[in-house]
Amino acid sequence: MNNTAKPTDKIRIKELPQIEDRVTFIYLEHAKINRQDGAITVLDTRGTVRIPAAIIGVLFLGPGTDISHRAVELLGDTGTSMIWVGEHGVRQYAHGRALARTTRFLEKQAILVTNTRKRVEVARMMYSMRFPDEDVSALTMQQLRAHEGARVRKVYREMAKKYHIVWNRREYDPDNYSGSDPVNQALSAANVSLYGVVHSVICALGLSPGLGFVHTGHDLSFVYDIADLYKTEYTIPAAFEVAAKYKPGDDVGGITRRKIRDEFADGKILVRIVKDLQNLLSIDPDDQISIDPLHLWDDKDGSIAYGINYSEDE
Repeated sequence: MNNTAKPTDKIRIKELPQIEDRVTFIYLEHAKINRQDGAITVLDTRGTVRIPAAIIGVLFLGPGTDISHRAVELLGDTGTSMIWVGEHGVRQYAHGRALARTTRFLEKQAILVTNTRKRVEVARMMYSMRFPDEDVSALTMQQLRAHEGARVRKVYREMAKKYHIVWNRREYDPDNYSGSDPVNQALSAANVSLYGVVHSVICALGLSPGLGFVHTGHDLSFVYDIADLYKTEYTIPAAFEVAAKYKPGDDVGGITRRKIRDEFADGKILVRIVKDLQNLLSIDPDDQISIDPLHLWDDKDGSIAYGINYSEDE
């Protein structure tokens, strides 16, 4: 910022930390959230803490949170994703506007996802990232799905054996979270944390969470596509480790979120997600997000300046 800037001035996009330089996520519940200068203040029974808004990738707002309009304004200006979640963080209700103001990358994503040949190419690239030692270029989507299913089942069996946990199958019922066993509770909490982080990066780059290449028909289809690239490395091992240490009365969701947050920080996952998205969608890493991207569409010239009266009558 320049020397004349005031704490209440609107922050300019070019002054903000890039998404890969931020803290992955912060989960809050049963707290009052307000704003003080360029930070949000969080008040709960333990006292008040200040968190610089621009360092947060995604803010999970759990049950009992009360957030002020000024705090939301700040988070919106700093490009921090806000996701309102249910108890234990296993159900998403809504999300706020993130950093990107341009549709340039979104238009590229839409072109790829609406062209069958290009869509299959991107989907194959996603699967090839999971099978780095195999050539999947000749496999059909049906064969790739079966291949992936077998891989994930194998990882579940290996983790169960490593941590001496009885494993039957993956169970996820958002309406009965506590009705499942500890390992399934941990898997649900870990996956939701991963979805939130992936969602924040997708939105920060101006891409659509709903335009998926493997998943389809859901407003978070692309989030699920990208999250699946990292589950066997991050969320599945973390969940089984938490479940192995489970004691009756433990807050499985809270323990898992803290565990996966530390795993994300150590693995620099934000940097990886950004680079993987750039690679999958052929986005030039040097292509910066526009500060003022709004234009008018023209069938001959492409984009032209807005805010101009184009009437031929003077």
